[in-house]
Amino acid sequence: MLHRRFLALALAAALVPAASLAAPPPRAEKKEVRAPANLPSNAELTRRGSASATAPGAADWRTPDPNNLLVIDTNKGRIIVEMYPIVAPTHVAQIQALAKRHFYDGQTFFRVIDDFMDQTGDPTNSGGGGSDLPNLKSEFEFKRSANTPWVSAIKQPGLNGGFIGAMPVASQPEDLMAMTADGTVLAWPLYCPGVAAMARAEDPGSANSQFFLMRAAFPALTRKYTAWGRVLVGQDVVNAIKTGEPVEKPQDQMLKVRLASDMPEAERPKVQAIDTAGAYFRATLAKTVSLPGFSICEVPIEARIVN
Repeated sequence: MLHRRFLALALAAALVPAASLAAPPPRAEKKEVRAPANLPSNAELTRRGSASATAPGAADWRTPDPNNLLVIDTNKGRIIVEMYPIVAPTHVAQIQALAKRHFYDGQTFFRVIDDFMDQTGDPTNSGGGGSDLPNLKSEFEFKRSANTPWVSAIKQPGLNGGFIGAMPVASQPEDLMAMTADGTVLAWPLYCPGVAAMARAEDPGSANSQFFLMRAAFPALTRKYTAWGRVLVGQDVVNAIKTGEPVEKPQDQMLKVRLASDMPEAERPKVQAIDTAGAYFRATLAKTVSLPGFSICEVPIEARIVN
């Protein structure tokens, strides 16, 4: 494997809108930061996507694995996050284990910064707690091979950007696969709206149970925190969570957090997401890439609940 990490953060940041590199990490620090005010709204992204291609057909939708769907019922509404074991296997396994134990039920969003992220997952609701499970080694990057499901969106010198499912990802170019012993290149998630990631202390291997959901694009977090999923349904709920650092009581709350596979069939949400390998998405992507000021975070990934 190539050990020289010559792809700088500046290149990764070029794939998403610029933001202050002086941002505090997702933990309890008292300095608020804001992403640019001109980030497109969800409605604008939907409008752009709708104008990009004809309506999707039945073959353009995929059904995510219910074992990898985290259903978060809050007092503001439901959030459904698709998890990606291919990106962060040990972190996804920990979230799954904690959800099965109902560990997250009743926990609050104790630190929420507008145009940044919502932090939760602490049983003490203070930022200093965790579970009794071991802390996790960082998974800031993962290896991508020719067999990894990957849809290319943008290419820059020495860097590619694309999608694994709904997860926005940057990667070393495929050409380098021939130069590595195991035929892989390094890849890492990008911090677009809806991305779910693990909070931690200064030690990169200190993530345990706390996580955060992105309200806006924030490239300063790239390759510094472990991202493990992305919101498919309920980004409006993520953006509606009460803000504060810390949040003044009453805080918004996760009432129940379950894996879709653990829910009774009658209660399980039937989620479909646009297949990023399908024709509709590729047409949408081609049109979106041509828009002025394009960033990978502007590519709409549609999802729906079906009866």
